[in-house]
Amino acid sequence: MPGPHKVKGVGLMMDSGTTVSAELGLMLVVPQHTTVPLVASLFYSGDDPYAVRMAFHVGTDEPVEWIFARDLLAAGMAAPSGEGDVKVWPSAGDGEPALNIVLSSPFGQAHFEAPMTAMAEFLRRTYDAIPAGREGDFFDISGELDGLLWRA
Repeated sequence: MPGPHKVKGVGLMMDSGTTVSAELGLMLVVPQHTTVPLVASLFYSGDDPYAVRMAFHVGTDEPVEWIFARDLLAAGMAAPSGEGDVKVWPSAGDGEPALNIVLSSPFGQAHFEAPMTAMAEFLRRTYDAIPAGREGDFFDISGELDGLLWRA
């Protein structure tokens, strides 16, 4: 359960100390229809309640990190979703249903398959921590705007 309420500006903001994390075994899909196993770490925090951070451990010292809209991952569990740099869709996978995630950048494109059951469990835990539509209770928009304006 979220912690106590904190007074922020005019309204109340819930404690942003909520975090959810998980490790997932993914498959990197490469040309000629082969796959390479790898591990990804998923992080969700009340500090950024609209986003999921995914760190891909690809054999380098530092993982490669991408940030996804939580709602994009959730929508991709049921139907093709996303435009541009990130596309997500469900598929039968090899034995177990999979969540396909395709990432595009100026440096290339990567296609990952995540186990649907594990991804669904992680997302369920994030929605248990901060329900859909309640993200604004954890996000201090006034503070963010003040920070942006102060730097300008």
